[in-house]
Amino acid sequence: MLVRIVKMSFHTHLIPDFLAMFDEKKQAIKDRKGCKFLELYQDKHNPEIFFTYSHWQEEADLEAYRNSELFKAVWKQTKAMFNDKPYAWSVNTIVSLS
Repeated sequence: MLVRIVKMSFHTHLIPDFLAMFDEKKQAIKDRKGCKFLELYQDKHNPEIFFTYSHWQEEADLEAYRNSELFKAVWKQTKAMFNDKPYAWSVNTIVSLS
């Protein structure tokens, strides 16, 4: 399993547009082959900062999504709203407690 964390920062006036777009696309992203989990977080102290957190069965599944028309469309819309450079990490889970 691969965990993907993406940090994004948006212009304040565009946050409603981003949230509307994410709401519209979230199920299509979650329905991609290999996507087991998807969440969106907003920083508690800086409302311009968001994180997506997703679990992928295989790295190839994430790469297939990143090469898909869905991702290209979502990313084009999303990056037009940024007020800072995005950051992304692909990590392996070492310990998980529920």
